[in-house]
Amino acid sequence: MPDNDKNEKVSLPFFGIPKILPYVKGYRPEILIMIVTGLLGSIIDVLIPLYQRYALNHFVGEGTLDTLPLFILIYVASILVTAVGNYINGYLAQKLESSINRDLRALAFRHLQTLSFSYYNQNSVGYIHSRVMSDTGRIGILFSWSLVEGSWQMAYLVGAIVVMLVVNARLALLILLVLPLIAVFFSIFQAKLISTNRQVREINSRITGNFNEGITGARTIKTLAVEQRIGKDFTDETANMRRTTVKAARYRGLFASTISLASSLALAIVLWKGGMLAAEDVGTFSLFMSYATGMMEPVRWVIDCISDFITTQVNIERLTKLLGTKSDVTDSEEVLAIYGDVFEPKKENWEEIRGDIEFRDVTFKYPDGEETVLEHFSLKIPFGSSIAIVGETGAGKSTLVNLICRFYEPTKGQVLIDGRDARERSQLWLHSALGYVLQTPHLFSGSVRENLLYGNPNATDEDIERALKLVSADDVVAKLEKGLDTDVGEDGSLLSTGEKQLISFARAVLADPKILVLDEATSSVDTITEQKIQAAIDTIIKGRTCVMVAHRLSTVRNADCILVVKGGKIVEQGRHSELLALNGYYRELYTRQYEDEATADVLK
Repeated sequence: MPDNDKNEKVSLPFFGIPKILPYVKGYRPEILIMIVTGLLGSIIDVLIPLYQRYALNHFVGEGTLDTLPLFILIYVASILVTAVGNYINGYLAQKLESSINRDLRALAFRHLQTLSFSYYNQNSVGYIHSRVMSDTGRIGILFSWSLVEGSWQMAYLVGAIVVMLVVNARLALLILLVLPLIAVFFSIFQAKLISTNRQVREINSRITGNFNEGITGARTIKTLAVEQRIGKDFTDETANMRRTTVKAARYRGLFASTISLASSLALAIVLWKGGMLAAEDVGTFSLFMSYATGMMEPVRWVIDCISDFITTQVNIERLTKLLGTKSDVTDSEEVLAIYGDVFEPKKENWEEIRGDIEFRDVTFKYPDGEETVLEHFSLKIPFGSSIAIVGETGAGKSTLVNLICRFYEPTKGQVLIDGRDARERSQLWLHSALGYVLQTPHLFSGSVRENLLYGNPNATDEDIERALKLVSADDVVAKLEKGLDTDVGEDGSLLSTGEKQLISFARAVLADPKILVLDEATSSVDTITEQKIQAAIDTIIKGRTCVMVAHRLSTVRNADCILVVKGGKIVEQGRHSELLALNGYYRELYTRQYEDEATADVLK
């Protein structure tokens, strides 16, 4: 799914609201109360001009005060009811906005956790952030404050029209002649408003993405000395945002001005045609003046509301599009019934994993690609063995790891875990048995201890110390000011890359996984530390299946099987000595790397 919304269709006249209703149906009682109190308040506001009409005709025109006490009582009661209704509506609107924002953001974030890697490969951080934060905020306002105002303003408008038609149908119809004018201008402006507001949202997504990259890539920006270029790109986008926003405001301003003109025409008609009426029935003339004046705000608000609905329609479309996105890797209903899902696992039904892995006639191509990466590939990786995947950068070494970890599904064939198709068990069942050390380590905000406990929440301090020593990370922790309680910063920014890698390695070891995946795990550490980790690996892999993606071929010489990848294809496989004897691609890689390292040592 690309990060743009240019081809999304407009779903007037309901502004996409039916799409979002399933996600807010839990708030029907609050919404109903707000509508009822809004309608009650509008009815009272419609009655106020009738009160005035009665007062002018009865107390002034007839010169009697016989019903004044009752009139005052009813008038004061109406004001009190309106005040209470306004309080209830204000309270519920604020509560509803906050609650809907919270629920939609939690739902979107939860859904994002279920999506496969391909979604994140195709959508930028800015795009996703805008869906979760900006779009949900607009929807929260729609179902709270817009709903409160909408129920009041629409009911007042309808009520005023009904009363005018009953009191003086001819004068009412003259006033209502301005409504077709409003409809015409609405049809002219709505398409422009939709298109422009969609552009605003798209640009906002790009700005968020650029801002995120500017912060996370600050070190790279400085080392490349491209601050001016990055700044110019950001400035250009914000300038584009300003132009597009002003354009949208211009359309809204023209629309509102037109409506204001139409409303003023209604008042002019009352003054023109109601002059004779004023001499005969001052109360009715006052009523029409009040309604003609009072109708301006509701009409103006209705137009603004329609514009907001048009704008929010884009937010609804984009959020529901995210929530409706299906993962490329899913568990069947039968599997979920037995094993549970990521958020509600049924661990009591989980079989103990052993760690046997088998590729059986596997063909694979990435969901967003056309080239077949694997074709009729078969391989058995018995429990307790180690397999290494080697090749040049970009050769496709990560494909096999992605399939083993079930980050992607095979296009054809099967990946078996302990003799059963991995799809016959839940993703979480498999992932809970994995230990994964990435080439580019990632640490969460928090302390070193908190990051390590992600590997095993029940680990004791003794377990942590043992894991740290095993990967030579104990010296790193000892140098930190607060030891295990030292904050690592966002994405481990307060630690060096090598330190992050060691902490990440210890976290994987702490999980005591049956399947250990090392994705160039020693590429970010110095030679001495690499040697220590390599010695630790020989101990760590005992009693578990190990899959190593390696760039330095010297680290995989003891592997039970080495897969050599070239151009996305496995071209050779075997043990280190067997591959050297072939005098093929592996020997070429090994010789070239050995020569490069020897040259580097000489030049030191």
